[in-house]
Amino acid sequence: MTTKVGVIGAGGMAGYHIQGFKKAGAEVTAVADVAVQAAKRVASKWDIPNVYDDVGDMLADAPIDAVSIIVPNKFHAPLAIEAMEAGKHVFCEKPPALNASEVEKMIKAAEKSGKVLMFNFNNRARPESFAIMKYIEDGTVGRINSAQAKWVRRRGIPGFGGWFTTKALAGGGPLIDLLHMADLALYFMGYPKPAYVLGRTFDDFITDKNFKGPWGIPDVAGGVTDVEAAAHALVTFETGQVMFIQASWAEMVKGEEVSVVFQGTGAGGKMERRFERDGVDDAAVDTCELYVQEGGISVNREILVEECNDMGRIRSASNFIGTIEGKEEPLNTPDQALLLMKVIDALYESASSGKPVAC
Repeated sequence: MTTKVGVIGAGGMAGYHIQGFKKAGAEVTAVADVAVQAAKRVASKWDIPNVYDDVGDMLADAPIDAVSIIVPNKFHAPLAIEAMEAGKHVFCEKPPALNASEVEKMIKAAEKSGKVLMFNFNNRARPESFAIMKYIEDGTVGRINSAQAKWVRRRGIPGFGGWFTTKALAGGGPLIDLLHMADLALYFMGYPKPAYVLGRTFDDFITDKNFKGPWGIPDVAGGVTDVEAAAHALVTFETGQVMFIQASWAEMVKGEEVSVVFQGTGAGGKMERRFERDGVDDAAVDTCELYVQEGGISVNREILVEECNDMGRIRSASNFIGTIEGKEEPLNTPDQALLLMKVIDALYESASSGKPVAC
């Protein structure tokens, strides 16, 4: 039986979701967006038969088993809960929600409905991530004592006054928007239970038009811009492991840096995307390395994998279908999403109080 999917939100990520669903053999039968013309354009491009301007109508009427959610962050939790209560599996864009409390409500809805709830932590689905995980699973890396998660930009504010820069709609700025490397570092470390977070946020440059990125949404006159420009933190875990987080849209760095670096008891490593132009995936180069000692000699291994410009977005969506159909194990779980949001919540609280915060 073919899984049928409805897409909620006709923004730029919709194409990646649709390609992933189709690659896994699913059928995309509906798309909904309050901007119905945008929904019609997506439907026309991808040959989707049903278009809606109301999610409730789609959930009630469309022939679908699952939905993907691609809307501003504020609406992730309520739409996911509504969909699961209607008996649909849910694949939700990042971040999971505005905060950990909302994720807990999503998890309860998933447990009550018996439906799959997954999130688009797409960097786990990159070929480099699969390669690193093999070395972790076979014991080569050993225990990862420390990891550094970094996604920083020199010029990357996604428009001013829109939902990205409005805390009530987004939940935060680059810490939430660029949470992928923090998630990936936690994934490599085995998602240990956090103990304390000590963090700081900075709002320098957040209203400076010189730091606007080459992508995102148009500026909104009279809109709100009340999120951070950068966030930095130290996270300690009950296991004794530590993680450092750096995330920024606007900061005095050489250029965009996207990486996870880790130090294990058997090997260290680095997974990185280098950008020729900030925010432009087509001008990026992915690298993956492992650092070992062999016979007293320091050896740096370059790990070669197939090219994947989309940062795993298509593969992540196809894994959702594979999970629903029992053909694959999920690349992420709701409990992991909850832990990640608890770390983010604690970082914002620590930045506000100036003190370490227990998770």
